Amino acid sequence: MKGALPLAAALTAGLGLVAAMPAQAAEQSPWMIRGRALIVLPQESGDLSLDGVGAIPGDVSIDDSVVPELDITYFVTPNIGIELILGTTPHNAEAINTPLGAKTDLGDVWLLPPTLLVQYHFAPEGKIRPYVGAGVNYTIFYGKDEPDGVSVDYENNFGWALQAGVDVPLNDHWSLNLDVKQVFLSTDVTVRGLTGPAAVRADVDINPLLIGVGVGYRF
Repeated sequence: MKGALPLAAALTAGLGLVAAMPAQAAEQSPWMIRGRALIVLPQESGDLSLDGVGAIPGDVSIDDSVVPELDITYFVTPNIGIELILGTTPHNAEAINTPLGAKTDLGDVWLLPPTLLVQYHFAPEGKIRPYVGAGVNYTIFYGKDEPDGVSVDYENNFGWALQAGVDVPLNDHWSLNLDVKQVFLSTDVTVRGLTGPAAVRADVDINPLLIGVGVGYRF
């Protein structure tokens, strides 16, 4: 009987711990949202050609921008997350160093690049929580503001994305976030109206580097 009492006490404590575990796990939702200020730095290059002529010298230039970004993350496990990134960004485009001149304005265009990433979180319970991710991007071009007499068409396209970042928790719900993404994106651009009836065509790599700083909230 003397040995039975400690055993019974240990079993009771063990059962109480097991019963408490689901309740504790349920306190932390698998959902997290983040808001970031995002710096968009295109790493652009392009190959230009003119209908009826072939390849011509020149390149493209796309300006930087700063925009807000929202992302939603679902944690499949404490280490594995799936993140959807939402945001839109405006850019001015130019053809540079072509037979038409040092700079030729191609107007403004908005990019809507929803990106889906699978992440690995190295220390989900740590004081500093680094992660990496990889995924797919689809960029939609819209809201063009073209120079008078010029038509610029952009082809929507898929791309790839790599990500690295870190969350620094402030409490059970809020955290600070630093995030860097490299998106590998190309598009075919057709410009009409610069050279009479002949169209200028460009195979453009945009490949933006995205640097974000913001806050996260874990439900």
